Amino acid sequence: MAEPSFTLRTPDDDSVARRICDSCGYVAYENPKIVVGSVVRHDDRILLCRRAIEPRRGFWTIPAGYLELNETPEDGARREAMEEAEAALVIERLLAVYSVPRISQVQLIYRARLATGHVAAGPESLEVRLFDPAEIPRDELAFPSVHWALAHDEEARAGAPPVPFGNPAGESGNRMPDGRSIAPGEE
Repeated sequence: MAEPSFTLRTPDDDSVARRICDSCGYVAYENPKIVVGSVVRHDDRILLCRRAIEPRRGFWTIPAGYLELNETPEDGARREAMEEAEAALVIERLLAVYSVPRISQVQLIYRARLATGHVAAGPESLEVRLFDPAEIPRDELAFPSVHWALAHDEEARAGAPPVPFGNPAGESGNRMPDGRSIAPGEE
């Protein structure tokens, strides 16, 4: 069987150049990745995981990762928390929908609580910890959207309506809250 050969061109019924098979005309669409995660609370503390993998190894994040095929977003968020922090979750509600176009991601972030008090580092985490909100190492958070999610969770706790938040005004995930640009490979 011959290897397929693709050419970048614009299909007749489209306005975007796509990879199209030269033999059969199959269009290889490339779509954004869906990330699912949670701001997890237990006894008024927030669960964070220190990343054991790149990008941003050694930095803190909320439990999150890519949604798998045939998985609901809620199930994906629960799976990611179990994989990264051995944490069984009770999902409370959708907190936010973020878009990070530079890395083609849509992020669905939930508010959740631990079903039990047990947490431990999984294979993608160097360590996990429940932080008092005032003690979160904000200068060591991995991604802009982690900052956004923690801030939006605080707003939700303060009584904001239960409508999902979105990106802060003017933000697209290209820089950290201190204004530092995200370098290639830090996605």
